[in-house]
Amino acid sequence: MILTIDLGTSATKAATWDDNGLVGGGRAHLTTLHRGGGMAEQDPTAWWRSLVDACAAAGARTGFRGLDPVDGVVFASARQTFVPVTAEGEPEGLALVWSDRRAVAEATELGLECGGADAVRRRTGAVLDGAAVAAKVAWLANREPDRLASSAWILSARDLMAWKLTGTVATDATLASATGLYDVEGHEVPELVGSAAGKLPEVVGPDTVIGKMRPEPARALGLRAGIPVVIGAGDRPCEALGTGASPERPMVAWGTTANVSVPLPNRPDPVPLGVTVTRGALGGWLLEGGLSAAGSLLAWLSDLTGVSVEDLGCQAAARPPGAGGVLALPWLGGARAPWWRDDALAGFVGLRFDHGPVDLARAVLEAVAFDVARCLDAMSASVVGPKGLAIGGSAATGPAWTQVLTGITGLTAVQRRSGEAAMAGAALLASEALGAGFHLERLDPVTAETTPPPEMVLRYAELRPGADRVAAAALMLNGDAS
Repeated sequence: MILTIDLGTSATKAATWDDNGLVGGGRAHLTTLHRGGGMAEQDPTAWWRSLVDACAAAGARTGFRGLDPVDGVVFASARQTFVPVTAEGEPEGLALVWSDRRAVAEATELGLECGGADAVRRRTGAVLDGAAVAAKVAWLANREPDRLASSAWILSARDLMAWKLTGTVATDATLASATGLYDVEGHEVPELVGSAAGKLPEVVGPDTVIGKMRPEPARALGLRAGIPVVIGAGDRPCEALGTGASPERPMVAWGTTANVSVPLPNRPDPVPLGVTVTRGALGGWLLEGGLSAAGSLLAWLSDLTGVSVEDLGCQAAARPPGAGGVLALPWLGGARAPWWRDDALAGFVGLRFDHGPVDLARAVLEAVAFDVARCLDAMSASVVGPKGLAIGGSAATGPAWTQVLTGITGLTAVQRRSGEAAMAGAALLASEALGAGFHLERLDPVTAETTPPPEMVLRYAELRPGADRVAAAALMLNGDAS
């Protein structure tokens, strides 16, 4: 039996798997603190508390023996979130979340030093913007130099938790490649690493056993001491693996944000504009379009209106295409793929007195799906005519998200039994490392297929030009305002 741990942005999840699939799972909520200047931060001490709580819940659902039968542990993890850490493993202040966009000025300065943002993207595969890890390291060096100087390591949430479990400091190639601190060969780029030089952990393969579970954390998590710990991979590479994604069937995930990932055997050259390229979980590459907000925007709307996310999703599914004339701009915290505009803002256009929360929720779903479609368009030079989509993530929107996504893209989408693609992919990674013999079609078979009605595809094709014009006009206004 394998225990998978998914360290996400909004929650930490834990689940047990055997060769027949998901046995039991649990989750614990995480809070992101938002401040002015685009800052998004988390308390790193909450990562461990949430891990303990998620494992306790998973153990309760696994059976009367809890987590005692677990033979190995593996991680999936959000990428680009990091915190400076002392040599004793103590975090130096709050962690900078991947969506933190404080470092716009530093990104501009680094771009000038490195031959321009396009040159950096060609060299690293990542976009150098205000959310880039390199830019935020430079921000720390400029604004909080003592915090950076007193640290021994720059670690992600997964890196820190893996260290706590095993005593080994390491990261994996998928997380490293998403930072933009490494070139395509996996070597550090000195100009971008800057003040983080000497503070980056060793980079290993995602299927590497980095150590054995130590007695103290084992007791806290309800596990046996001495079982192997596999470092695992980033959430998107794990989701691509867990959905069985391919160039013909890209993975589209809904979570705190949304993402389009296409696994490729070879790195595309050049990388298409508007998207990024990172390492795959079991070799190869991922062509990615990572958006800035999806579930987080719907959660924001829920908090604002007092209507639960589940109710918003359920009622939005009954609305016809077009959200009653409302168009949303889903750029809460700036626009990522395919726009990459730090100055972009979220908003709604076309509101009337008779519109309500459900119209806004439908508009949010459609806006995210339009950006997904734009990412697929940007990838078209490297991906020849996708024939369908593989759904990753466990959307709390009921059927609404899949309905809207398939309608806007015109592609049939398949979903697997567990709804936990990242952890299913992590379980496959652990199986590779430990010789467990897991196979995707047995572990997590396809149980649903959604084909959009032709009339919905036609209606969204009619709506797309208007959505594109509103997006372009909003970006122009944002640029003028900045």
